[in-house]
Amino acid sequence: MLKKQFAMGSFILTNSRTCLKNLCPLLRHPLYHQRAPQKNKQPNNHSYCTNGERRPSAFHGTKHRDFTQRERTSFPKSVFAAGNARRTAEILKRKSGADQEKVGTGSPKGRAACIAEVPDRALSVSEWRDLKSSSSRPERFELRMMEGMLAAKADISIAKSLLNYVADEKGTLPYELLLRFLTLCVSGGHHSEVSDVYDIMKSCFKTLDTGAYSLFVKGLSQTERWREVLIILEDIKKVITPSSRNYGDAVSGAVLHGDRETAWRLYGELMDQGLMPNQETWRCLFESGVSQHANKDELLAILTYMRENQIYPEEKLVRSLKAWFESLPDENWRGKFTSVDPRGVCQSCGTELESIQLTEEEYAQLKHRVMEDVIEGRDVFNKTTPEELESFKSFVKKRPAFDVIIDGLNVANITPKCVKSQTLLAVVSELQGLNILVLGRKHMQQPSRNWNRHDMNQIKQKAHCFFTENISEDDPFLLYAALHSGNHCNFVSRDLMRDHKACLPDNATRRLFFKWQRGHQLVLSNFIPGKRIHFQRTSLYDTVVQSHGKTWHVPYDEDRGDRSTYEVPQRWLCLSNDV
Repeated sequence: MLKKQFAMGSFILTNSRTCLKNLCPLLRHPLYHQRAPQKNKQPNNHSYCTNGERRPSAFHGTKHRDFTQRERTSFPKSVFAAGNARRTAEILKRKSGADQEKVGTGSPKGRAACIAEVPDRALSVSEWRDLKSSSSRPERFELRMMEGMLAAKADISIAKSLLNYVADEKGTLPYELLLRFLTLCVSGGHHSEVSDVYDIMKSCFKTLDTGAYSLFVKGLSQTERWREVLIILEDIKKVITPSSRNYGDAVSGAVLHGDRETAWRLYGELMDQGLMPNQETWRCLFESGVSQHANKDELLAILTYMRENQIYPEEKLVRSLKAWFESLPDENWRGKFTSVDPRGVCQSCGTELESIQLTEEEYAQLKHRVMEDVIEGRDVFNKTTPEELESFKSFVKKRPAFDVIIDGLNVANITPKCVKSQTLLAVVSELQGLNILVLGRKHMQQPSRNWNRHDMNQIKQKAHCFFTENISEDDPFLLYAALHSGNHCNFVSRDLMRDHKACLPDNATRRLFFKWQRGHQLVLSNFIPGKRIHFQRTSLYDTVVQSHGKTWHVPYDEDRGDRSTYEVPQRWLCLSNDV
């Protein structure tokens, strides 16, 4: 009679023929046999248009200055251009001499220490025993070894020999250890071992945690047992909603084995759950549709989803997208990787891309939400007082709409070695002729080494000025004045407003804010006293997936690119149909 004993976190091999039978394939072809056997020991073609606005209308007679392009080709790129943050960090690093600092050579820690302990070959049971006895940290030795193998991407035979040792010593393989071995198998693409571990764990544990289920979904989806993944998904649903990654792995398995119907059914479930698909899932679906019209509408809907959620495909995905378009039967799509000039014109096909300017409806929506959630939000009076805010609103309403708002303190601090008032005066003078508002703090009016009285008097003559209390935060005032003045109004600041964008209630409004910001925020690239002020240019066009007639334009992230979350790609896939 079979006797099974279950223990917390491990399965016991005591007189358990079922468990031994399942364990045998995993440890098949034993690596060593020095020890004598002991009891209980065992080794449709249609046009599609996004209908975006192409170019902004005139500013209704309001005097303004064009900050989007200049005669000189050396005009600095936008602060929102991909890679700008990395380049800036490298420049600052060079200036500070940080790249000359030597890296410390202390003893390895964390994962590095685990990797250092991992042997470079499979060991016998006795060798593992000796290694553990000589270890300075024998506690959790086996788990630490397996974690080291994961970090080092060690050969699977070394991990198997460790399992042989543990089974020989303890008569049990702990759940935690098996889970780490499973991770190693999945990450290394060892499909037969994944299948073996699945059989062992299914027979020896009543339930598995969601982490184990997720690993089996990923691992089994690449094998002939991929349909069992559908059963595992149902088991996960009993506890939680399967993740986007779970669904993506299942879709990948269905596509790999030629079952597009199941793949699209699973993708539909993913979308119905409100999950964000990962790019590998989209890539699988586009590659499954090459050379056929099947699911064309669903694949075009993926592009619409990218557009609506401001998602930028990675280069690997965009190449699959290009191949799919070019393979469509009886169509004549041609794709080219290109860029867009500062005017917003595609350098491949000459199409003028959508304007960065918000429509009247979008602007009204954004203004309402910013006023309600940022300017008048629940924490606004931690940054100012009701009296000060009302005083500022009255100040703004009594003056003509501003053309540009300057964050005075932010701008003045751009060059630490310069007199702050001199820097601010230079920026105001550069913008002279526009209706300017300078926002500052009251301490700026007190004569000091950094705040020259003559400079400040000149600033007051050239611009409207409002000085808040020294403890007040001026960003809400800046946003209020800019949005109250109208869609033509720009603002000057190096602050990227990420905290204020985070206060907005939904992703759609945050995307509108980012679009408005990219079209209206002026950032000083540098300041040298006596030299002309240089602003990093604002964008004329929107960086978003878009279609006009017989063209598609898809901005994408380059391989080995380094784009911060507040930056937008500079490379595009241009798809045109000459039929």
